[in-house]
Order: sequence, then structure tokens, then C-alpha cells
Amino acid sequence: MIQRRKTRQIQVGGVKIGGDAPVAVQSMTNTKTQDAAATLAQIRKLADLGCDIIRCAVPDMDAALALKEITARSPIPVIADIHFDYRLALQALESGVDGLRLNPGNIGGSENVRAVVEAAKPRQVPIRIGVNAGSLPKDLLEKYGHPAAEALVEAAWRHIRILEEMDYGNIKVSLKCHDVPLTLDAYRLLAGQCDYPLHVGITEAGTVHSGLIKSAVGIGTLLAEGIGDTIRVSLTGDPAEEVKAGFEILKALGLRQHGPTLISCPTCGRTSINLEKLAAQVEQRLADMPEPISVAVMGCVVNGPGEAREADVGIAGGKGEGLVFRKGEILKKVPEEELVPSLFAEIDKILEERKKSEC
Repeated sequence: MIQRRKTRQIQVGGVKIGGDAPVAVQSMTNTKTQDAAATLAQIRKLADLGCDIIRCAVPDMDAALALKEITARSPIPVIADIHFDYRLALQALESGVDGLRLNPGNIGGSENVRAVVEAAKPRQVPIRIGVNAGSLPKDLLEKYGHPAAEALVEAAWRHIRILEEMDYGNIKVSLKCHDVPLTLDAYRLLAGQCDYPLHVGITEAGTVHSGLIKSAVGIGTLLAEGIGDTIRVSLTGDPAEEVKAGFEILKALGLRQHGPTLISCPTCGRTSINLEKLAAQVEQRLADMPEPISVAVMGCVVNGPGEAREADVGIAGGKGEGLVFRKGEILKKVPEEELVPSLFAEIDKILEERKKSEC
């Protein structure tokens, strides 16, 4: 069992971060924040997928002002992503955001950070100090010669100390890079130096294919070591894929239960059925199901039920026919074309049984 790093607990809107709270899944809208209607539509879609917290880019004052409508109508807490101009953070706070993300490498001098803290403090709005390898202060790049883990951590501490000097501990921290080993080193280093909650991710990870792999390796490694209180899987494309991937990483480590888990064996010489097509059909039908249930799609009637005995329900394909099983126990044999319908009929039974037991 994973022993999570002990941290202080903060709260972003109604979502607890750190302490004994579950690891939260975040994403970021890719709409124009100035378009409140489009942004809210995307937030609702992501919330329906289970997204716990959403971040919105605030590139200008129009976006900061639009946050007033967005925060008022969003079903999940909203964090304002601020770069370059601290006045945008001040307006975002006026607009009612639940959290701020500041990049200490480009927000300006300590006086600007102090101005934001003074406005955030009475509102009890958490501030994430988001250090990015691509925007480290020039003096740190000169000191270390490149974006070393020590440089990222030193940049973070500069701004942590500013907040601490103002008696403000409502903080979480991120140290993001596209380089996975560098990211791991930086988080490990900081994790041993403080008890602040950490937001974990691999920034600029890439497309859905390559970005998923890098994120799973980087985020998954840190979570397995107990490091990480919120995560974002940064992908080029639809943020819905980020949320889905985030939950898959957490489910793989046993840190969250959310929606179905598909167990599907690789093909081999024993496979006598189009397993890839079968698994794709099942995965598609499971996609919108919010209930946690483990479903197996196996390619061998000889070993399939036994290999997937921990699954709630499953099917195992043979030549022109297959088996339907629950917890490794065979229920019946059906023709190939009836495998998927029979599987989902059994899933419906299981979910109905659960409802009755909860009543």
C-alpha cells in the first residue's frame, strides 16, 4: 500500500488538498476565458467526467473580469492562471476565484507577490507557486547553468519565503518540466524540505499518445513514492482526455476509484476471436459509466476466467462463442455475437444489486 507524504491541508473552494484528502484531478480549459459561456460549457463537461478543480488562463483584464460569471456558475472550484501581470491576480480575486497559480519566474518583484498575498489573505484563497523550468529567473540559470532540480527548488523557496514572511501558509507548490527525470529529482528534493501540498505534472508533455506515456511515468512514479496531492496530465488537445488519464493513473495505483476499470489481455496464439474489436466495443460502452466496476475482456476461454478472477464481471472469447463470468465463476456460454450484450446485461444486474444493498 502506498504511504503518502504527510502534508498540511488546504482547501480550494470545497475541495480539500493534502493531509488525508484524496489526490485531486485537475485540468485546464482551452477556451478563451473571455468567452464565459464557452468556458462554462467546457467546465461542465470536465466536471461530468469527474474533474475536481479547473484552471483558467487569464492573459488579460477582459479574462480576469469574465471570471466573475465563470466562478459564479462553475460546478467545481476555479483557479486563475496568472503570468506577467500581478494586477490580473488582483482582479481575479475580485472576481471570486477559488485559487491562484502564480509563476514566480515572470510575475515581477517581491512587492508584486506581496500585493497579491495581501488581497488573497482575507479571502483565504490558496496560492500555488508554479515554478516552470522554461521560465526560471535569469540569475538561477546563470548560477546552475541549466534548469537543474536545485534551481527549480530554489526558485520555489524564494516565493514560499515571501508568503511565509507575511504569515501566509495557504500554499501549494509545483515544479514542472517536460523532462521526466528532472521533474522527479525536483519534486523529491522539495518534498523532503517542506510539508506544503504538491501539485504534480509533466508540463508540455506532448500529444495524447506521447504525452500520456510521459505523464504516466512521471506522475505515476511520484505518486507511487507518496508524493503528490493534486495532478494534471498536460496534453495537447481536448482537456477531457487529461481528466480521463488522470483518473486512470490514480486507479492504476489504487489511489482513487472512479468509473469502470477495463482489464483486457494481450492477444496471443491461443486467441480465436477478434479481441481488439471486442475490447474496443466494451471500452466505448463503458466510457460514460460513472460507477466503479472492473470489467474483463479476455481472449482465452481456457485461462481467461481464472486470470481475471478479481474482475467483477467479464467475458472470455473462444472460436465463434465465449464465456460470461463473475469473479472467475463461469455463468454461461453464448455465441460470439451475444458476448457484449450478455456482458452488459450482467453489468446492469450488478449495479442494480449494489443499489438495493445501499437502500
